[in-house]
Amino acid sequence: MTERLRVENLYKVFSKSPEPALRMLKAGVKKTEVLAKTGIVVGLSDVSLSVPTGGIYMVMGLSGSGKSTLARCINRLNEPSAGRILLDGRDIVAAGEAELREIRRKRISMVFQHFALLPNRTVAENTEFGLKLQGVSPQVRRRRAEEVLSIVGLARWGNHYPHELSGGMRQRVGLARALATDADVLIMDEAFSALDPLIRTEMQDELLRLQRTLKKTILFITHDFQEALKLGTRIAIMADGELVREGTPQSIVLDPGSDYVAAFTREVDRSRLFDARSAMIPVAPVQLAGGLCLAETGDGAGLVLDDGGHVVGALDAAALRDLRDGIPFTDSGSGTLRKDFVTVRERDSLLDAARAHRAGRPMAVVDDEGRLIGTLAADSILAGIAAAPPQTAGGLHA
Repeated sequence: MTERLRVENLYKVFSKSPEPALRMLKAGVKKTEVLAKTGIVVGLSDVSLSVPTGGIYMVMGLSGSGKSTLARCINRLNEPSAGRILLDGRDIVAAGEAELREIRRKRISMVFQHFALLPNRTVAENTEFGLKLQGVSPQVRRRRAEEVLSIVGLARWGNHYPHELSGGMRQRVGLARALATDADVLIMDEAFSALDPLIRTEMQDELLRLQRTLKKTILFITHDFQEALKLGTRIAIMADGELVREGTPQSIVLDPGSDYVAAFTREVDRSRLFDARSAMIPVAPVQLAGGLCLAETGDGAGLVLDDGGHVVGALDAAALRDLRDGIPFTDSGSGTLRKDFVTVRERDSLLDAARAHRAGRPMAVVDDEGRLIGTLAADSILAGIAAAPPQTAGGLHA
């Protein structure tokens, strides 16, 4: 997976003379001790991470953990004290004022917690404001504003003012403004935290819907672990200015690595977080006559595949025994090819898999092209929901 944004060994020390604190931090001294000995506040200490292109990368932690400081360092609202921030390989820490203005106008956009809309400008004028700063002509920027307002569901609200909109609608305007510039990276700093719970859920769903189409590279700052799990392709967890755990949502829940991270994971609904791939048993099909293949399910039954790897039917235990004895399943006295197998996609949740399960029917796990990649039994589903998936499960990578 390619990366759009990389942070390397980033430090932020709030002092006009940061060198003493930096020396202490690089020697392994914690921020609390640095503060006690020098009176200098440490925002970030040796933070490194990589944001994949087209992914939603969540940065979460409690208040004071450094997550918002990290966001502000990335677009240099806060100047880093040491380290590098690479945007498509270019270190923007070294960028001069003119280049930095261009980066903020065209490469990185921000969506703020409290909307930051201009109250005396219409929704359309707020949406096109970034384009106006770029010098885009009025006709072109208005057309683009209308396009993105339509995308976020506000096509008929362009001539209204922010005070006429609900909180969720105002946040959609903030999102539309960020999208209008077609920036490479969106930084969303607690973007939904000020919203009521129901509206917040709607905005999360809206962001996921937009992301399926737009595939933006998003750095999303949050203090809510459930939000991080719902939105994130990867999650970085911060504490005391340091990155203490990083990985996929599933890998973090399976292996928190510390009591601090484990505290976030205790109330996680595993049935919705873990997918079918995380609990499945991978298959190794064997060739049959006529261009077909057989994949055994592990419970005495089998699935028959065409030459493209798609399931065309199932064999029960008796038919499978006959096949091993050299009797083709089409001639088997114990039954012909059955069509009562169950199919789930690899990214379907274990909750969806549990709902789809039918006793006595093999469950096939298929990829986005419908090709068989594994099988899933009831005990594997339950194990995945209750605790860690079985050791034979595939697809869980940090």
